[in-house]
Amino acid sequence: MANRGPSYGLSREVQEKIEQKYDPELESRLMDWIVAQCGGNIEKPQPGKQNFQNWLMDGTILCRLINSLYPRGKEPIKKIPETPMAFKQMEKISQFLQAAEAYGVITTDIFQTVDLWEGKDMAAVQRTLMALGSVALTKDDGHYRGNRDWFHRKSQGNRREFSEEQLRQGQNLIGLQMGSNHGASQAGMTGYGMHRQIM
Repeated sequence: MANRGPSYGLSREVQEKIEQKYDPELESRLMDWIVAQCGGNIEKPQPGKQNFQNWLMDGTILCRLINSLYPRGKEPIKKIPETPMAFKQMEKISQFLQAAEAYGVITTDIFQTVDLWEGKDMAAVQRTLMALGSVALTKDDGHYRGNRDWFHRKSQGNRREFSEEQLRQGQNLIGLQMGSNHGASQAGMTGYGMHRQIM
């Protein structure tokens, strides 16, 4: 972690608001899912934001998590080195984030590497993991493991197919939001300035 002094004023207020978004109950659910998804050889840490950060910070568990959502041999992260070097650990986090986006997590749901590495925004880390779980549950391809109630399914597209004749008929209709031309006539209307000519 970077050595940063305490923040004051507006910076402190912003950091406090970010920290308030962190959900301890969600932390517990995410830890349960990660352990279930990755297999039994991952040890769950003690509860607490700092422990959760330390558990995920080297990127190994995150890489194993995303790989577990793919069939064997098709994993996006081929090599997950165990290393104490900070830049290698941050590289693993970046690989996870790229793989999560390729898997279907939208860009706005993805945290920045420093959010996890420096503990700047652990709520953003939670959001990314929630979005990943929801996408995995929605895909329903047999690779999701864990309780199906932990995440919500994402809405699916509802594409409609119309025949050529239906499309042609639709072009002849005036939509109600355009108003109606029924009963419209110009009877009784006078041109602009007609009343001036009479005088």
